[in-house]
Amino acid sequence: MVTAAQPLSTTSVLRTERVRHLGPNWYAAVMGTAILGSAGVALPAHAAGLRDVFAGAWALSLIMLVTLLAARTVRWVHHRDRARADLLDPAMAPFYACLSMALLAVGGGALTAGRALIGTGAAVALDAVLFTAGTAVGLAAAVAVPYLMAVRHRVEPAQASPAWLLPLVAPMVSAALGPLLVPYLPAGQPRETLLLGCLALFGLSLLATLLMLSLVFARLVSRPLPLALTPTLFLVLGPLGQSTTAVGRIADGAPGVVPAADARGLAVFVVLYGVPVMGFALLWLALATAHVVRARRQGMRFTMSWWAFTFPVGTCVTGAMALARHTGLAVYDALAVGLYALLAAAWLAAATGTVRGLLSGELLAAPRTALVAPRPETGRTRSDAAR
Repeated sequence: MVTAAQPLSTTSVLRTERVRHLGPNWYAAVMGTAILGSAGVALPAHAAGLRDVFAGAWALSLIMLVTLLAARTVRWVHHRDRARADLLDPAMAPFYACLSMALLAVGGGALTAGRALIGTGAAVALDAVLFTAGTAVGLAAAVAVPYLMAVRHRVEPAQASPAWLLPLVAPMVSAALGPLLVPYLPAGQPRETLLLGCLALFGLSLLATLLMLSLVFARLVSRPLPLALTPTLFLVLGPLGQSTTAVGRIADGAPGVVPAADARGLAVFVVLYGVPVMGFALLWLALATAHVVRARRQGMRFTMSWWAFTFPVGTCVTGAMALARHTGLAVYDALAVGLYALLAAAWLAAATGTVRGLLSGELLAAPRTALVAPRPETGRTRSDAAR
C-alpha cells in the first residue's frame, strides 16, 4: 500500500512545486488586463465591435483572477514558509496590495466592460462582493505593510522604491471604483455614506502617497533604479491618474446624493485638482519613459515588473476622461485616446513576455542566486519581485 501511494504523493509534490515562487506581484497582470477593458469603454468614441473586445479583456481578467487565487491558495497551503517569507521581504511585501487592486479592478470592470456580457444584476452583485473584499484587503495592506517596514524590514530612505506606493494606492482604487455602486444602493443615507466613504478613502490615500512620493523622488535623483526594476517608475502614475478618476466619479455621483452646494463644490474640485495633477502625471510619464529607454539600451530584459506599464497608464486614461467630462475640452479626449494606445501596446508587450516566460518555465523557477549576496533580504528579494 505504501508503494502504491508513493507515485501519487510525488506527483502532488511536483505539481505544487510549480507555484512555490508564485508571488503576489502576479496580481499586477490581472490589474493590467482588467483596466484594458474598463479604460477602453470609457473612451470618447469607438467602433461598436470594440465593445466586445473590451468585454473580452474583462472576461480574461476574471479568469486570470480566479486562476491566480486558486494557485496562491495552493501556495499558502503547501509552501507556507515562502508565503510568510514574502511578508517579511521588503521588496515583495508591498505587492500584497496588488491582491486588493486586482479584486477591485475586476469588480469595477464588471460594471463597465463586463455588464453587457453578464447582465446588470450579475455585474452589480459581483462588483459588490469584490469591492467589499478588495477594500478590506487594501485597508489592511495600507496599515500592515508600512508597519512591517518600520518594525521588521529595517529599510532605509536610500532604498526607496516606487513599489512602496502600492499599499498606499490601494484605497485610492476603492475611492475611484466605489462610486460606480452608488446608484444601486437605496436612496438616502446608504448612497451618501458610500460616496463620502470614497471621499475619505481618497484623502487617506492621497496624503499617505504624498509623504512616500518624496522619498521615491529623492532616491531617483540620487541614483537610478536597477535595470530590472526601472519599469516600476510607472507605478507613480497610479495614484496620479487614479486620484483624478476618483474625484471625477465622486463628483459624477454627487447630484441628488449630497446637498446641491456640496455637489457643485465637488464638480469644481475635479477641475482644480485634476488639471494640475494630470499635468504632473504627463511630466512623470516622460521622465519614466526616458529611464526605461535608457535601461532598455543597457540590456533590460523582460520581468514581471513590465506589468507596471499597464494599470498605472490605464488610470491616466480614465483620469483624462474624467477631465474631459468636467471641462468639455476635446484635448482631454485626445489625451485619453493617445494614452490608451500606449496602454494597449504595453499590455501586448507584458502579456507576450509573460506567456513566453510561462512556457519556458523561467518565470516560475527559483530566483537565481547572486554571486555575492550583500544581505539575505536584498539579493534574493529584488530578483523575486522583478520575476
